[in-house]
Amino acid sequence: MVKFSVQIDSGNFLVLLGPSGCGKTTIIKCIAGLIDPTEGQIYIDESLINKLPPKDRDVAMVFQSYALYPHMSVYDNIAFPLKMRKLSKNEIKYHVENTASLLELTLFLKRKPKELSGGQMQRVALARALVRKPKLFLMDEPLSNLDAKLRMQMRTEIKKLQKKIGITTIYITHDQIEAMSMADQIIVMNKGIIQQIGSPHEIYYKPKNLFVANFIGNPPMNFLNFSISQNSQNINLYSSQLVVKISKINLPLSEEISSEVILGIRPKDILIYDTNYNNEIDTISLKGRLLFTELLGDEVIYEFKLENNCIVKVSSNTDKFYHKHNDEFNLVVKYKNIHFFDSITEERLLF
Repeated sequence: MVKFSVQIDSGNFLVLLGPSGCGKTTIIKCIAGLIDPTEGQIYIDESLINKLPPKDRDVAMVFQSYALYPHMSVYDNIAFPLKMRKLSKNEIKYHVENTASLLELTLFLKRKPKELSGGQMQRVALARALVRKPKLFLMDEPLSNLDAKLRMQMRTEIKKLQKKIGITTIYITHDQIEAMSMADQIIVMNKGIIQQIGSPHEIYYKPKNLFVANFIGNPPMNFLNFSISQNSQNINLYSSQLVVKISKINLPLSEEISSEVILGIRPKDILIYDTNYNNEIDTISLKGRLLFTELLGDEVIYEFKLENNCIVKVSSNTDKFYHKHNDEFNLVVKYKNIHFFDSITEERLLF
């Protein structure tokens, strides 16, 4: 069961982001007319389209597979939807050549799909959808069959193209990098339900709940479970041997929250100190023992074990490279970089 309600501004690039099976494809199939929604209305501009057949919805869809006709040339593949609309040969030629030029396909118009690279075939699929000049683009994981380098290149090309032509676009992906780099607005979904709607910046820096916080970010956010008590001056967090005190002046927290909270900390927001650290008023300091180091070019991923036996990951640049495993370090986090979640509702605590 998918529950979905949203209004998309004209010209926006909207990304539906979520794990496989969360309902993303079901939504765009309903919009395209490939399946009927059990209830609700779908409007494009002011027109209700629920009862319209797919060919009359003025919607173009690009699939995960390129779905090109192998026996046709690139020209004929792009021209196919125009032939179905019975445009004249001159009109078809004009629109195909313009679209091919826009997508840098002019030199390949006489080739068959088997003579093209993956990126070229993807551009042909985009051209075939674009040549109709639809009101709405629907893209269902169109880059998933490409290698990493080509996928990055095509992300940029699609985003530039969409901004140039200004067609409202709904793009499906389970890849957070695609979503964050391409979207004007992201809808994060899980199990058929919208978890959060917002800009890439909002989704990353103010995740609405634990699911969004865990789904966005690589390496993923660290989560630490704490019992909480409050007095007039301090918030006290307890987890086994680990005790953290936070001044209420610096971090006012509602008195109505439950007795258990979850702290979320992104790996990049943890600073490593190999000497004693004088705790500043707006930071917390945790002691961690280094377990594992993973070098990724100009970035290092460290794995630390805290005093309460929790494991946290830290992402850092290579200016300082720590490799002495089992050595103890101070891990420092600014208050402003800590995300608080209610352990029962899993919702973000606002303060």
